[in-house]
Amino acid sequence: MRQNFKRAKVLVIDDSSDHWMLIKKAMQHCLPDVTLVYVSSVQQTIELLQEWDTQEWELPQLILQDLYLPTREAGWQLLTHIKGMSTSISRIPLIMFSSSDDHLDIEEAYHAGVSSYLIKPIDYTDWVAYFNELRAYWWETVTLPPVQFSIY
Repeated sequence: MRQNFKRAKVLVIDDSSDHWMLIKKAMQHCLPDVTLVYVSSVQQTIELLQEWDTQEWELPQLILQDLYLPTREAGWQLLTHIKGMSTSISRIPLIMFSSSDDHLDIEEAYHAGVSSYLIKPIDYTDWVAYFNELRAYWWETVTLPPVQFSIY
């Protein structure tokens, strides 16, 4: 389990600074050993991932992506872009989260390759409960592969 926390990093993609503040506070409470990296736009995300693609030691173990960035179409385009990037990036588990509980959004997200889909909690207490579950599963239950570096 401790190995999973070694250099653990989560990339959070959300265009709402209010949601980011709730997410950050809840994650710091539940996952204090994890480094959080926040981006608020599609372009910022693409630039960061392209930079990390040449610096694989910087890659996150998990990506949390909002569906509406700020539009639904922008969220789908970003997801498609991420899944089309190099293997080192496209294989990072991606959790899509949204206020949308539309079954078509959920089905499309899984079809597009997300690892999980989360309907955004409303308040801080619910975010804490969610991140405690995330910690239990992604950091305390599964065995994550070690970061591997490729030679170009």
